[in-house]
Amino acid sequence: MTPSPQATEAAAAVTQERLEEMVRDACAAPSMHNAQPWAYVFHRRSGVLELLADTARTLPEEDPHRRALHLGCGAALFNLRVAAARAGLHAWVSPLPPATDGDVLAAVRLRAGEVEREAATLHEAVAERHTNRQPYAQTRIPEVVREQLERAATTERARLVFPEGWHYRMVLDVLADAEAGKTPGHRAEEEAWLRADDQAPDGIPRTATGPRMREGEASVREFGEHPDGPWADFEREPQLALLLTQRDEPADWLAAGQALQRVLLTATRAGLSAAPVTRALEQPSLRWLLRDPAEGPGHVQMVLRMGYGPAVPVRTGRRALDEVLTVRD
Repeated sequence: MTPSPQATEAAAAVTQERLEEMVRDACAAPSMHNAQPWAYVFHRRSGVLELLADTARTLPEEDPHRRALHLGCGAALFNLRVAAARAGLHAWVSPLPPATDGDVLAAVRLRAGEVEREAATLHEAVAERHTNRQPYAQTRIPEVVREQLERAATTERARLVFPEGWHYRMVLDVLADAEAGKTPGHRAEEEAWLRADDQAPDGIPRTATGPRMREGEASVREFGEHPDGPWADFEREPQLALLLTQRDEPADWLAAGQALQRVLLTATRAGLSAAPVTRALEQPSLRWLLRDPAEGPGHVQMVLRMGYGPAVPVRTGRRALDEVLTVRD
């Protein structure tokens, strides 16, 4: 079959070097326990890059419905869009196409032409963004920055809310209850993704888990058993943000992941640190309590602790490119 002129143009635009750069940027996205549950297949003739779920990297105890997997893959998908825009390519995303070879979550058609200019401006933040589990300063995030973060979520068909008043107090209580109520199965799965080696290609290095909270009300996840780990004082009034979508289906989770990453890159560009707070989201009964009925319908997809933090002492690793990328004619 003779390839179409558009496909021929795409093949010429997406060189091997450019493809690898884009996928490497995509893989810089965050994922639960840094499991990196994604894989990519590039079809050179058509210029289509497929994003697949790597089902060998699921978290059956903490993420039985694969909601967090979709969020991580969605974050990687947004990074890919940013990288494509930076390379002068338009990335047309078709979410959740029929599965052809495994769990295909999205097909991205890469073409030379008009790019997502605003997304391209976030490219520098892709490498700079890192989950920061250290204590943050109590400095309030300026309203102008909050508005930028809210617009970032809205651009991706999601909503970012900074809870206040009774809702803020409720969120703090729910997050504390979730941390106190983790099950043995959750503990075992969490421990399986902890790494003793700072250079490990996946998982979370023990030195990147952050200190234990001595004082404060920040929602700090306790990763496994570390009796000799350091202690620190955290924020008395942590600044929290909730990311919501109108619906709660796999397509919405993928969209929420893209919104999450746009928010995180926007925050990074503004000098903010952020850490996901996911324990309550892993328990359906608690997840429902996080929303504010006064805000209207919505499903909380992510809770973020945000603020001005110190430099990240240890950065989590990433798998080699040949483990995540396959190229076909």
